[in-house]
Order: sequence, then structure tokens, then C-alpha cells
Amino acid sequence: MLRILLLLLVFVPLATAADPREVLAVKRVFVDQFNGENAPQLRDMIISSLQRSGLFVITENPDRADAVLRGSAEDLIFTEVFQSGESLTARVGVAAGRGAAAARSGREFGSLQAAVGEQENTRIQERKHEASAAVRLVNRDGDVIWSTIQESQGAKFRSASADVADKITRHLLADVEKLKKADPGAASGDVPR
Repeated sequence: MLRILLLLLVFVPLATAADPREVLAVKRVFVDQFNGENAPQLRDMIISSLQRSGLFVITENPDRADAVLRGSAEDLIFTEVFQSGESLTARVGVAAGRGAAAARSGREFGSLQAAVGEQENTRIQERKHEASAAVRLVNRDGDVIWSTIQESQGAKFRSASADVADKITRHLLADVEKLKKADPGAASGDVPR
């Protein structure tokens, strides 16, 4: 039994996690098609944002890429409706009379009525724009070396999609800077693969 375990240890490689420092060795990135609602538009915005950052060369040829950016994205525009109503009503009615004998004598009974009512309805419609993306950078071996999830309801002067694309790029740049500071030798390209 011990021999079998030793043989398994020798011939079965142990699973290891991808080294996040591998991101530092990536020079060319292919951005794969994304899954999701209006994902092609958000993919194009992410490509543009990554290209502007200068961190990688973005390639349309997956065979030349050191890593592939994959993921899913949604860009939704919808109308949110809030509706409420309040109502207040009061009624009062009074009647007096004397039956059949009062009718022969010419005396009729009287009536007093009052009614009060108030009703208030509120309907608010707000157009909303939300975008979200979950992306991962995958090395040639298929190991995930970096990932993030970003979402936005839009920024002051840009759409939700453009904001998500910029958030992804900023997050990637920040993580690369942290890795360079933590391991100065890796900044020069000495990254284990």
C-alpha cells in the first residue's frame, strides 16, 4: 500500500495555484468574446481602456498573446417605477321622522348629510443605467492569474459601461503596481513561470 502511495506521488503532479506575479511577465493580451447582455460593446470599451493604459499590447491574434482576458458583462438600461397612494374619506348622515301619523299631519322628516374626501397618488419613474463585468486574465496554461468584478451605475460625465471599463483597468494597474513594489526583481521580468 505504501508503494502505491509513493508511486502516485511520483507520477501524479501536485496541483498548484498560479503565481499572481505572472501578470508582470504578460506583454500581449487577447481579449476574448464576453458572455452577457450587450457584452460586445463593453468588451470594446475594455479593450480601449487597456490600450490607453499602455500596460499591455492588445492583440487580435490569440496565438500571439501571453494571456487571454475572458469574462462576462452586462449593460442594462431600465425604468424603475415607484407608485404609492393615500386616501382619507369621512361621511356623516342624519335622518329624523315620525312614521305614518307624521305623514298625515303634514310633518315630514328631515335629513342632514356631509362628506369629506382626500386622495393623493404618487408615481415616480426613473431611468437607470447599470453595467457590470466579471473578468479574468488567463495564462497560456489556462490558469487564472488575475480577476476582478466591477459594476457601475454611471459616473458624472460617462456611461456605466465606460466607468466599468475604466474601473477594471485601474484595478489591474493598481494590482500590477503592488506586485512590482512587493517584488522589485519581478519588475525587470524575472518572474517564475
